[in-house]
Amino acid sequence: MAERTIGLIGVGLVGLALAERLIGAKWNVVGFDLDSSRLDQLRALQGQVGPNVEGIFESSDVILLSLPTSQIAAGVIKSLTLPLAGKTVIDTTTGAPDEMLDLGQYLADRSARYLDATIAGSSAQVRSGEVIVMIGGELATVTDCDEIFRTFASRSFHVGSWGAGARMKLVVNLILGLNRAVLAEGLCFAERFGVDPRQALEVLRAGPAFSRVMDTKAGKMLDQDFTPQARLSQHLKDVRMILSAGENCDAILPLSMLHEQLLDRLDRAGFGELDNSAIVKAFKGD
Repeated sequence: MAERTIGLIGVGLVGLALAERLIGAKWNVVGFDLDSSRLDQLRALQGQVGPNVEGIFESSDVILLSLPTSQIAAGVIKSLTLPLAGKTVIDTTTGAPDEMLDLGQYLADRSARYLDATIAGSSAQVRSGEVIVMIGGELATVTDCDEIFRTFASRSFHVGSWGAGARMKLVVNLILGLNRAVLAEGLCFAERFGVDPRQALEVLRAGPAFSRVMDTKAGKMLDQDFTPQARLSQHLKDVRMILSAGENCDAILPLSMLHEQLLDRLDRAGFGELDNSAIVKAFKGD
């Protein structure tokens, strides 16, 4: 294999965007996903396709995980039968901090290195290199992987040991998700109140109420374009992790509790596979 080969397990929205950035930076990407249509998309980017998860680990010393949950990530790693010594696993999954801590220890016990490298931003922002990455793990490993992070992130933060990246991601997602919900409520309020929502957005962008979600999600809300960049169901999963973590640490999270109810209602109505900007449907009243 080429010297700059990296494995990729999980070729969903974010995984495919990561592959695009890495291939553009002249990395040889070898990926695997259970969904064959995603592998066709990887081939279209000039990426290679491995036969299975074991094949990815055999061909690569550095492996990126981009999976729906930390339970799935742990299942993938712990099902491997080949030696893991010398491998580096970079886990971009938004997962439970305790599970990612456990996975880091599991790999360390087998002489492999692990980083929980959570990403703040959508697949579209990964593709444009505008995301940040929040990394938990040993500093030496973070330093060794810096070139990889610089292919897709505008900035990286080493925030602590295994699991710290996942904790920081939940903090970010709590605020980001509520920003989306507030923007959706505000735009719908403007429309019902006789204010042109597009003019309202122009004013909001110019004033103290501005947030970056106005640049990334307002247009999708106004145009009813819910082509997924990050799915609503995935954020519902994240909010439920936030609430579980909050219960364990006695945090007071009334807004997140309401947010979970809104997302759950939309998910049950069949909107979970839409972009997370579809939260606007909770305020449409139609």
